[in-house]
Amino acid sequence: MCKARSVRIGIMGGTGPAGSGLALRLDAAGYGAVIGSRSVERSREVVDRLVSAWPGRTVGVVAGTNADAAACDLVVLATPWDSAATLAAEHAEALTGKIVVTMANALVRVGNEFQPLVPPRGSIAAHVQAAIPASRVVAAMQHIPAKELGNLDHHVDSDVLVCSDDPEATETVCDVVSKIPGCRPLNTGGLSNALALEAFTAVLLQLNVRYKTRVAPRLTGIPEVDPVTGRDTAIRH
Repeated sequence: MCKARSVRIGIMGGTGPAGSGLALRLDAAGYGAVIGSRSVERSREVVDRLVSAWPGRTVGVVAGTNADAAACDLVVLATPWDSAATLAAEHAEALTGKIVVTMANALVRVGNEFQPLVPPRGSIAAHVQAAIPASRVVAAMQHIPAKELGNLDHHVDSDVLVCSDDPEATETVCDVVSKIPGCRPLNTGGLSNALALEAFTAVLLQLNVRYKTRVAPRLTGIPEVDPVTGRDTAIRH
């Protein structure tokens, strides 16, 4: 399990706004974060930009290749949805036995509307799991706007829906998410629910367009419970 802040978290395909923003948040939370890319030069450009953007903070994000990111203790796939399974398969050996988080959404914009697509095997997460069967795939982080992740002046105000077929992987990812201020992880069950999580992003983006804002989900009616066991945290031992 990856509960110690000293673990390294690799972001494969992490040079985009969502991947680099997540790396920045993980770094601020005390985790070692590696931004991976096919080109280490591209990763260095992104890390240099993050350092320049936050001159009053110590930014410890490391630039590397996708292989460097895959070698970390826990790995996040931040590539576009249609290349996530392919990239994971290319690094299947390095990812064996590891938790691999998918955060992409299969969407298309038609005019002013966002519409979800159905990837192979029903969801991006399921497609990735089929490509790397010896890894433990978790779907999470689909609904947090990239700009919110990358803005360290404000806490992220969002619930983070997490699903996986591996209970220990779910618990580990929930623990990591809980260290990001403003994020509340919620266990939404097995990987079969990944399609619903991914498709729901289309609704959030549509709300962003209509109301000219950046929407993130915050669910009501859920008490403060352990995100995995569902037990009241006040009586957790």
